[in-house]
Amino acid sequence: MSRVPKKVFFTNGVGTHTEELQSFELALRDAGIEKFNLVQVSSIFPPGCKRISRKEGLGLLEPGEIVYCVLARCASNEPRRLLAASVGCAVSVDKRMYGYLSEHHAFGTTDHAAGEYSEDLAAAMLASTLGIEFDEEKSWDEKREIWKISGKIVHTSNITQSAIVKKGYYTSVVAAAVFAF
Repeated sequence: MSRVPKKVFFTNGVGTHTEELQSFELALRDAGIEKFNLVQVSSIFPPGCKRISRKEGLGLLEPGEIVYCVLARCASNEPRRLLAASVGCAVSVDKRMYGYLSEHHAFGTTDHAAGEYSEDLAAAMLASTLGIEFDEEKSWDEKREIWKISGKIVHTSNITQSAIVKKGYYTSVVAAAVFAF
């Protein structure tokens, strides 16, 4: 039996509570993944893995199931602090080739900036694996053009959640790529 996931879905959430652990639980609940035993894994997007909707993915899983995911999380109780958690994804044109997922957690970063950064990380890891030469100092748009021209990276994306901490509360944000068999 193959232990390589065949499906993946992306989700995000935010939670606020007076206790940090409960704010994390509420963020997982908002993301729809609170009822699973989550096992964090590293950054490989399996070859041939099909991206499915959150609704479809959640329908494949049972409460209490051990579920593998790439999870980004960030929490704080500092009032007015901006938090972000993001998972970036980069997939090769060659479906037999694995892709990359990257997790990024940041303070003071917007959804857009955190999302672009995590997407850039995943694409950079995939590009180096595929032998695509690029200059780390170039802008995101310049690197994206090099990757596009190379014809080896077909798709990049991200899922990101940000929030601003409310006075007297912990706030947690999560973003995840969740695998299903």
